[in-house]
Amino acid sequence: MALCILHSRARVGIHAPTVTVEVHLAGGLPYLSMVGLPEMAVKESKDRVRGALLNSRFQFPIGRLTINLAPADLPKEGGRFDLPIAIGILGASGQVPMDQLDRYEWIGELALSGHLRPVTGVLPAAMAARAAGRELVVPLENAEEAALVGGLVVRPAGHLLEVCEHLSGTLALPRCGAKETVQRQPDYPDLVDVRGQDHAKRALEVAAAGGHGLLFIGPPGTGKSMLANRLPGLLPPLTEDEALEAATIRSVSDRDRFDPERWRERPFRAPHHTASAVALVGGGSNPRPGEISLAHQGVLFLDELPEFDRRVLEVLREPLESGHIDISRAARQARFPARFQLVAAMNPCPCGYLGDDSRRCRCTPEQIARYRGRISGPLLDRIDMHIEVPRLDLKVFWPDDAEAPARLSSAEVRARVAAARTRQLARAGKPNHALGPTEVERDCVLDPIGLSLMQQAIDRLALSARAYHRILKVARTIADLDAMARIEAPHIGEAIGYRRLDRGTAAG
Repeated sequence: MALCILHSRARVGIHAPTVTVEVHLAGGLPYLSMVGLPEMAVKESKDRVRGALLNSRFQFPIGRLTINLAPADLPKEGGRFDLPIAIGILGASGQVPMDQLDRYEWIGELALSGHLRPVTGVLPAAMAARAAGRELVVPLENAEEAALVGGLVVRPAGHLLEVCEHLSGTLALPRCGAKETVQRQPDYPDLVDVRGQDHAKRALEVAAAGGHGLLFIGPPGTGKSMLANRLPGLLPPLTEDEALEAATIRSVSDRDRFDPERWRERPFRAPHHTASAVALVGGGSNPRPGEISLAHQGVLFLDELPEFDRRVLEVLREPLESGHIDISRAARQARFPARFQLVAAMNPCPCGYLGDDSRRCRCTPEQIARYRGRISGPLLDRIDMHIEVPRLDLKVFWPDDAEAPARLSSAEVRARVAAARTRQLARAGKPNHALGPTEVERDCVLDPIGLSLMQQAIDRLALSARAYHRILKVARTIADLDAMARIEAPHIGEAIGYRRLDRGTAAG
């Protein structure tokens, strides 16, 4: 009789709880049992492991094999336990030494040929392995992802035989460190490509500086989507912790292949308006992150906002306030971070041409009211800035060179945004959009002229308390861009001008 014990990692949301793989070989009739709440893909691993061992010229032991995946109450899924199960069987049958097994954690799916196939969710497993003080053995295709975690020794392998040679001391697996990974500089669309729309570009700069939500309103073809696509390039670079947190969500997602070269890029997600609530916030029997979590530390762009199902849009209200989403199912619960910057775009009416001098609007007042009513007041209140994007005079596309104004590049705007964000972090430890009521009272003090202007806006626009606070936060950001310690009347005036929908009309 022999017992072999190894360490692996499960996948629960963005966490990787430890799983102890215990393989016990005893005498008796040949039989293999697997316990520890394995799902179907895990149960099928016994057939993959048997084929991999035989095709790698190992013997599959004859006797009673019991494989326990502990803890017993944690559901196990996928093929990530194939490698530790195979090594456990080889260790229990004496075909590989067991003296070094405790210093490693093992993750990988096995092909019948013995080759290792990549799995999802390696990055959170790598972070957990570093915390446990162990080295991590992973498939070759997962090596760069795991090596993003500094201070962790990653051992990539392409075949089961390579792992066994390493344990036998014949040929050591290579070490893959964080410094060996390729880190490509983010390549975002540049603001210099946008002609005209100076008011909208200024609003984009303010939104980037304070992390404020933004809604563009205007006829088709005025550049709303073009402007939104340039927001990630205006935001300050991600810190390593922020980048790792965002990369962890992409690592556990089944939607996109994780690209280690782009882990420093801010996410930009633009789901279609037919997306369901589950697609947007996440879900499933085994919860997976949705678009709002995949946009964590980046931008979520909702084009044609009123075309989204109203019930789908309403699920955004809580994450916009809390910065996370809780998904509960009968047997599973998961919490995913969702601190994203919301940018949306919409037409002013169903036909799109209300207030457009080039074409006549055909919509009745009832149709316009019904169209705008698809977006609830509470959701609009949570969007800090409502910006009109009017149709451009086509002369901006062929101006006289002597009269053409200089266009700002994303790099120039990003430098101002970074300086303003630094002031916010030094003052409150967070961007202005995240200020709480007490912090707003402390940091957004108005002078008498600004207070009078604010009172007039409250009376004329019937602002809610939430809208009032959001105007103060935007004014605080504008003052930070001007390097001003106090909010002055021009800052308040500009901030009020960014609440287009509070004035009753969108573009006319």
